[in-house]
Parts: sequence; structure tokens; C-alpha cells
Amino acid sequence: MKHGIVLLPEHEWKIAADRWRAAEQLGYQHAWTYDHLMWRWLADRPWYGSIPTLTAAATVTSTIGLGVLVATPNFRHPVALAKELVSVDDIASGRLICGLGSGAPGFDASVLGGPDLGPRERADRFEAFVELLDAVLARGSVTKVSRWYTASGVNFHPRADEAPRLPFAVAATGPRGMALAAEYARYWITSGPPNDFRMRPLREVVPLLRDQVRGIDAACERAGRDPAGLGKLFVADAAVGGITSSLAAYEDAAGELAEVGITDLVVHWPRPDQPYQGDEQVIVDFAEKHLGGE
Repeated sequence: MKHGIVLLPEHEWKIAADRWRAAEQLGYQHAWTYDHLMWRWLADRPWYGSIPTLTAAATVTSTIGLGVLVATPNFRHPVALAKELVSVDDIASGRLICGLGSGAPGFDASVLGGPDLGPRERADRFEAFVELLDAVLARGSVTKVSRWYTASGVNFHPRADEAPRLPFAVAATGPRGMALAAEYARYWITSGPPNDFRMRPLREVVPLLRDQVRGIDAACERAGRDPAGLGKLFVADAAVGGITSSLAAYEDAAGELAEVGITDLVVHWPRPDQPYQGDEQVIVDFAEKHLGGE
């Protein structure tokens, strides 16, 4: 199993830089930050942009994967996002992972005056979002008009051409999103029950995770893809709590998730208060024991 960590973009860079360096030194394979304009529990506190944060993180690290968790159509346009992604990926020497999600209702969806969309419309928009983002990154020359996006005479450089484009990580719990993950992504992302933040024990979520893994495997098979070639990434501490409450809990969770079929476990850097309150020493101890960290 690979291990990752989420660093909320809440600190001034003089503080945040040390956290990103530490994540790499501890041996985590990837580190992520959230892509929101304002975030539910910390709306009254400092909150910085994901793209500038990841750009800065790329300059103070050299090996760790750097991830967006997750860009959505709520306030992103695929063409503009593509330009930012390839710029960060260049600075990071090919270490960027672009997490993508359909975008839940809330501040990010309404702040720019966007329409109030139902689940079916959000799914339609997400399909258009992923397809256009992939086309721009991979082919470069794109003209496409849909209900959701206009890309008129795009001539995009740099582009993937014959090389693999930067990897996508698609968050999905339903069949349409899983189909997108199977077709376009290197990773599929789940946090268990979608948009549910009740912090239940992992054992209560394991049956759902097993169903979800079966669902994404089936989506891969329908797409003619080997399910083993798609990473299955679980983001802890949202719908599931307690994983980093102790070293033993962390170890037990990693083992149980591996049995379910999860390939990558991502936890949050422990904070002094909620959300994600915890003891930083737990991630240090886990890293020293299992990741070869300093």
C-alpha cells in the first residue's frame, strides 16, 4: 500500500513550507491540498489557493507526488485549469496528480452565480469537464461547444502528444463517475459515504467500501481495462474517523483497507482542533516504522 497526506492550505507559507518538506522527509508517497475558494468548517479563517500552494510545494520538495484534491466544475473551466496544471507539473518535474470531482452544492458552487444543479446535471457537467480537460491536455488543438463549455480554437502548448498526460484521480461513488475514472484516471478516489462527515469507525464503512471497489472494478472491465491497473485511493478522516488516533489504529486501518482492495491510504495532517484534530506524533511514528521516514 502507498500512503499520502492532506495538508490544508490554511497556513502562511513560512509555516506551510516546513509541513510539505516534512511530508516528503517522512516518506509519504504523495501529499495533497484541497481546491476550494472557501471551506465548510474553516470559512472564517485564512485559506489559500491550491495552485499557488502546490507551485510553492514543488519548489521545496523533489520526490513526493503533489495532488489537487479535488478540482471541480464549480469554479474551474477546463481550458484555464489545464494551463495551470501543466505549469505546476513543469515546476514539479512531472510530480503533479490532478484530482477531479463533480462538485457538491455549497459556496464554491454559488459564489460565482452558477446555476443550482441537481445530481443528474452535475453528472452531465462533470462528464463534459473531464472530457474537455483530457482533450486539451492530450491533443492541444480543440474546438468544442457544449451546453457546459466553449473551447474555441484552442491551440494548447505544452501538450501530451505521444507522452502520457499528467495523471487524473477521479472521485466517484456512482456508476457514471466510476465510468469516467475507468476511462481517464490513474486513480479512483473515495472517502466512503459521499458528502457524509459523521466520522464513524472504519468497520462501519468497510461493507460500503467493498461494494464500491466491486463497482469500480466492474467499470474497468466494461471499459476493457484491467482493474489492477487503476489505483484505489481512500481519503480518511472525513466520513471515517479515528484512523490516526494512535499508531495501532493507523496500522490496523492500513491492513483492513488493503484487504478491501484499497491501494493508497491518504490521511490528514493532524490539527490542534477540529476538523482532523489529532497528535502529529502518530504520523511521525507510522512513517518511521513503515515508510522509512526520518
